[in-house]
Amino acid sequence: MVHMLGRVALSTGSEWCAMRISVTEAKSQLTELVRRAEAGDEIILTRHGQAAVRLVPVTKVRLDANARKKLLESVRAAGAAKASAGPGAGKSQDFLYDENGLPR
Repeated sequence: MVHMLGRVALSTGSEWCAMRISVTEAKSQLTELVRRAEAGDEIILTRHGQAAVRLVPVTKVRLDANARKKLLESVRAAGAAKASAGPGAGKSQDFLYDENGLPR
């Protein structure tokens, strides 16, 4: 069931209650919407009447020292695998000049 409060809709069901508000209207109320989401309210932003995004609080993840170390090692390994040397600084601008050293 959907109840309208001014131009804001509250969807109610047996287990949940969500506030639906357009992105345009949410711009002027963002601070209050964030407070409500942090308090546990479900806030759904709509675009053209269709649900676009949901505001939810961020849950903090606690890692012990070993888990943190393992995570950092995996991130570093992934970054190293993606990194490439690329052109040297002495050659990086060569495409701007012709064979005589003049600008193209």
